[in-house]
Amino acid sequence: MAKKSKQMRAALEKVDSTKAYSVEEAVALIKETNFAKFDATVEVAYNLNIDVKKADQQIRGAMVLPNGTGKTARVVVFARGAKAEEAKAAGADVVGEEDLAQRIQGGWLDFDVVIATPDMMAVVGRLGHVLGPRNLMPNPKTGTVTTDLAKAVEESKGGKVTYRADRSGNVQAIIGKVSFDNDKLVENFKAFNDVIVKAKPSTAKGTYITNLSITSTQGVGIKVDANSL
Repeated sequence: MAKKSKQMRAALEKVDSTKAYSVEEAVALIKETNFAKFDATVEVAYNLNIDVKKADQQIRGAMVLPNGTGKTARVVVFARGAKAEEAKAAGADVVGEEDLAQRIQGGWLDFDVVIATPDMMAVVGRLGHVLGPRNLMPNPKTGTVTTDLAKAVEESKGGKVTYRADRSGNVQAIIGKVSFDNDKLVENFKAFNDVIVKAKPSTAKGTYITNLSITSTQGVGIKVDANSL
């Protein structure tokens, strides 16, 4: 087992691993235990009591955080003609068709979000083996397959986060940066939690949120009391 750094040990001493903190306490601890020398990203992680093998218990979607993520996403768009011009006007970083697909096939992956119009999905579909494993494949459920490119680009640039439950029922999402005011991190956390709660499948039985935690890049994980949200 790797030896913990002095900074990590000091951070761990400030956290009671047996306690589930309120959202306000957890956010304050994230700041207190952060030792990264850069503006660390803050993430939340859920474990949900769902069976993703069942079609009606798969959870996936997107939402725009009220205070953004603290990061400006690099957005590429597959579109042609007037829609391509719409995407460029909205601030897309790269817009293209077959040329863009070939560039990605060649190994270029310097982007965070991929958006496409429905008519371009035949081209994008051939990139499934590249985009799929990186969770970058456009999907109508996340608003990244759309004809309203202006809205999709602006939301992606303005703090949109996507989420998807993995095979174990885990969902992770960015809710901001350590530099955010506590109130803004709490507001983002609560807004994302509302989305997760509303996404509960009607067929899911028992306790829905079985574990919830918050962490920062290189930081410690802090358990959160879901009821405090």
